[in-house]
Amino acid sequence: MDILKVAQDWARAEVFSTRFFIIFAILFLAASAGFWQLGKTELAKAYIIPLLVAGILLMTIGLGLFFTNKARIIQFEKAYNQDASAFATSEIARAESTLKEYTVVFKVVPMIIVVAALLVIFLNTPTWRAIGITTMAMMIVILLIDGTAHARIETYYEQLLSIEK
Repeated sequence: MDILKVAQDWARAEVFSTRFFIIFAILFLAASAGFWQLGKTELAKAYIIPLLVAGILLMTIGLGLFFTNKARIIQFEKAYNQDASAFATSEIARAESTLKEYTVVFKVVPMIIVVAALLVIFLNTPTWRAIGITTMAMMIVILLIDGTAHARIETYYEQLLSIEK
């Protein structure tokens, strides 16, 4: 198994996965526009800004990761051709570092969901309720996509280690 092929396959899978951030961003932005155009109640109008913010954040995440991982595919080949051993070492270190970051993500995001749920329960104003529900929805999207990304980087890391041996 070639380490360059494994790295490029992982990056291509990441590019595909980040498109889901963009798709959900478009859905959040469309919902915001829908509430803006059709919202008649105070609660419906309260969703406009939180959904817009969540959509922009998801779009920023999606586009940032999309272009970063798209560029990695080409960078991997250049780095591998310059020094295959150094490339393998740096990828193992990067994958290991990324795995540690996911540990933090999977602890912080659920806490944010709990805080948002508490906002919905204890603050009865339409604005805070909309903020809480939108935050929970956005965090669930992030957990769904990052869950698959975590599984992918874990498999990638194991493949790198097996190739290195």
